[in-house]
Amino acid sequence: MKMVSAINMLSRWDRHGRYVYLKRDLRKMFAEPEQTLNDSLDRLIRDKVLVRAARGVFVYQLSSHIDEGTLDMVARSLRRGHLTYESLESALSTYGIISQIPVDRRTYMTSGREGTYVTPYGTIEFTHTAVRPSKLMPDLVTLKGREVPIATKELAMRNLKSTHRNLDLIGPIDPNDPKDPKDPNASKEISHGR
Repeated sequence: MKMVSAINMLSRWDRHGRYVYLKRDLRKMFAEPEQTLNDSLDRLIRDKVLVRAARGVFVYQLSSHIDEGTLDMVARSLRRGHLTYESLESALSTYGIISQIPVDRRTYMTSGREGTYVTPYGTIEFTHTAVRPSKLMPDLVTLKGREVPIATKELAMRNLKSTHRNLDLIGPIDPNDPKDPKDPNASKEISHGR
């Protein structure tokens, strides 16, 4: 595909908030044979129009939407078709319960497989959960500017314990803490310190 045509198509989707793609998405959009598609992708990456965020995941680098939610979009794309939510240390850091988590790392629970991915937007760590999504949904909240739900404090603590992760960094938990997004008086814009 010609560079101008590719940029026009990606820009059109970007206006609708779509800027993270799997290779199969781009295959459908560009409608090119496999080798031609690979050549087009290599050219778009070389010319800094696309960034290969992870194997098979591409980000439109000229997007006006790249922000802290981009890492969530990459995570969601890596586990498309599976429930994925932020939990464990990064969720507890959001609530101020853990303060020593690297700012460029996000921990997610997923019904998909485990794995760690280093991307240009930060590190993604997936931990598998076998809990049915219907059991989890009441304890997941959506925050403004975020592309995946986040576990409540209680669910993040249960996840941390059930996965046998280090509990030494946990500070005291105040059940009346206004940072809990389930509190109707709480701000939905919880800072990640990022």
